[in-house]
Parts: sequence; structure tokens; C-alpha cells
Amino acid sequence: MSENYIKFLGTAGARFVVSKQIRSSGGVFIHIDGKNIILDPGPGTLVRMAKSRPKIDVQEIDAIILTHLHIDHSNDVNIIIDGITLGGIKKKGILFAPEDALFGENRVVLTYIKSFLSEIHVLKAENTYHIGEITFSTSIRHRHQVETYGIKFKLKGKILSFMVDTRFFPELLNSYRDSSTIVMNVVRYNSVKGTSIQHLSVEDVVTVANQIRPERIVLTHFGSTMLKVNPYKVAQELSKNTGIEIIAASDGMKLEI
Repeated sequence: MSENYIKFLGTAGARFVVSKQIRSSGGVFIHIDGKNIILDPGPGTLVRMAKSRPKIDVQEIDAIILTHLHIDHSNDVNIIIDGITLGGIKKKGILFAPEDALFGENRVVLTYIKSFLSEIHVLKAENTYHIGEITFSTSIRHRHQVETYGIKFKLKGKILSFMVDTRFFPELLNSYRDSSTIVMNVVRYNSVKGTSIQHLSVEDVVTVANQIRPERIVLTHFGSTMLKVNPYKVAQELSKNTGIEIIAASDGMKLEI
């Protein structure tokens, strides 16, 4: 297919929703300029790819991007690499990940699996990377428990951004200010000040909408507090109040870009 689109293989966030599989945790499939990319392959990504309609063939994946090493973002990375390469028979595929996901004591990519790949690139803050002719860059480092970066794809003068797990801090606004579409991981309905929780809330969506004024915001990665209030209704209310198109992702949803 020649169209550019993303498909949400899962929209689960936080431990309870992931462990109970109230929503799928399969990450995001990205199809841009003929290239196939998996962003944050959490638990069940391979299964969701196989059950997708049309099916997403693991051997057709060109690249994997891990924004950080947490298990709900990285659980299926090794099996997908294994599938891409037929267990290492065909050396192919590109992996992008922070250093601690590749080499730290909590590394999530198995040592023997790394040799199957054609290329491995370590993500750093505000750097530019390439997948063939496709260009993407990283945001500033997010404020999360481990090394974490947002991802920004450049598409014919437009910027598609993934503002992944982080607590809100003002510098985020400048890092994502050029975004046309922002996919935001909104785990919580209410913000919780002065705690160790490092995730975005609906209050932060309002700030991003009013300060950046992108063309569109897509909410995903929902925790239980978001699911209780119905993300679709929340998105409708946010759109009405901010004047920005804001939609809530669902499992399997395809979004043209």
C-alpha cells in the first residue's frame, strides 16, 4: 500500500490494564513510504500482528524502535527480531533503542539476538536517524524512571510525534512545538502532584493543546483511571474545549497520516 498510516496494535498503559489485558499492549505499527516500523512492541505484539486485518507479516518489518526498556514497551522485541530474521538465517532489520535497553544491567535485547540484525543504533536526545529515506528525530530526554525519548517523524513538511511515557515538565513544549500530529501516552485521568508517578494526565493534554496548537492529538496508552471515564468522551470534551481535533485511539485503529 502506498498510503502512510499508523495502526494501534494496543492502547494499554500501566500495570493493571496491561496485566489484565483490558486493552491490548501491542504498541504501534507505522507504515511510511513503503517502510514498516514497530514502535514499542509490548506484550502480545506478535500475536496482534498475526491477527491484524490485513495481517502484518513479521518478516516484512524493516525497523523496531524502543522508546525505553519498560516491559510494556519492549516485551516482544526479541521474538520480533527472531521473526524478521528467521531466527538469524537472514541478517536484516534495524533496531533503535536507548543505551540502557541494549547494554545496561536491565537490558531487554538478548545478546545473541543482536547479531541477527543488520544495524543497531543507540538513541540519544535530540538526534536524527534514518530508515532508508525516512527521517526521524528524538525529543529531549523525558522524565521517566529509565532513559526515555519521544519520537518525531518528518513527513513532507509535517511532523508526526509520539510523546511517550513521561511526567509533564515545561521543556516538553519546546521539544514538540513543531508537531503537526502528536500521539500522547495519557495513562492517568487526574494528575497526581508530588508523587513518583511519571505519566501524563488529561490536564497535560490541555496544556499541550493550548500551548503547541498541533493539527491533531491522539490519546493512547490508557491506565485504569482513563478507562473508567471513557477515553472517547474525554477526547470529545477536550476537542470542544480546546478547538483542537483530539481523538482517543482504540485497539486496531488505523490512522492515516
